[in-house]
Amino acid sequence: MATRATRADAQEAEVITMTTPGTGRDGLGSRPRTGRRESAEERADRRWRDLLQEVRVAQTGSQVLFGFLLSVAFMPRFAQLGAFDRGLYVATVVLGALATGALTSPVAYHRIFAGHRLKPQLVDAAARLVTTGLILLALTIGSALLLLLRVATGSAVSGWITAAVMLWFAFCWLLLPVGHLYRRNGHDTPPPGDHAAGEDSSDDDGSDRGDDDGP
Repeated sequence: MATRATRADAQEAEVITMTTPGTGRDGLGSRPRTGRRESAEERADRRWRDLLQEVRVAQTGSQVLFGFLLSVAFMPRFAQLGAFDRGLYVATVVLGALATGALTSPVAYHRIFAGHRLKPQLVDAAARLVTTGLILLALTIGSALLLLLRVATGSAVSGWITAAVMLWFAFCWLLLPVGHLYRRNGHDTPPPGDHAAGEDSSDDDGSDRGDDDGP
């Protein structure tokens, strides 16, 4: 019994210390394998599940905001808005409709692509549309905020406040994640000795590792 347990532990340790293709001979320049080992179909399924979770979060804010914007036109004070504010309202509603369409497009894509064995293409197309939807959603929020602040304050300060809020959105939605990704890539860079040890081997393109790069 002890012999079997020892043998199982040794096999597990061997799997954990597997090195990526293209490393040096005799263990020189080797580094532990990272990421998932999954097929292209498994990776597409995982990315699709992750994408749906992201869409659920974004759709909630988009639908609530769009519903509020549609109700504004039926409020008594809407008739008192000036020409600029009316135009700003129309632009906000159109942006909200475009954002909602982009964020719900993965459902239509899935219905059309279902049964055609095109899950990787489905995930790629849906991911691009969701990114577009997030951009449109941010513009909708900024436009709606500007409209509300103009009605509430009636001063030019509303423009500065809206600009500050949009800068905060850009920091949270773009600069912060890109900064984390940049630092992660910098830490994952192998030392110079690894390149020298595996100089005569081909580069690993990551296809057998199933890197977790998101949708």
